[in-house]
Amino acid sequence: MPNTGLPIVSRRLREARERTGLSQKALGISAGIDEFSASPRVNQYERGKHVPDLLTLKNLAAVLMVPVPYFYAEDELLAELMLLLHSLPRQQWHEVKKYLARKSRAAQKNL
Repeated sequence: MPNTGLPIVSRRLREARERTGLSQKALGISAGIDEFSASPRVNQYERGKHVPDLLTLKNLAAVLMVPVPYFYAEDELLAELMLLLHSLPRQQWHEVKKYLARKSRAAQKNL
């Protein structure tokens, strides 16, 4: 994601919304924002004029099927890893954790 000068939350929100194909209005309404202000509010979030509070961000994340920390990930690879992990069934997260722990221990030995 190129740095457009916008806050990371704004950039990630727009990226996630566009990936789902939702309009700003549809996203806002689905996240519990009043239908008459849904489009302008999401637009303001995406333009960086306002930042959604945590509850609103949680609701937006639920609709977009992304984890809340994704909105704050400045590193592109980390953001992608979050999305991949979030897409797995939670039971498989333990397998991923064990794999990463093994890799981390091996990397520490090689230092």
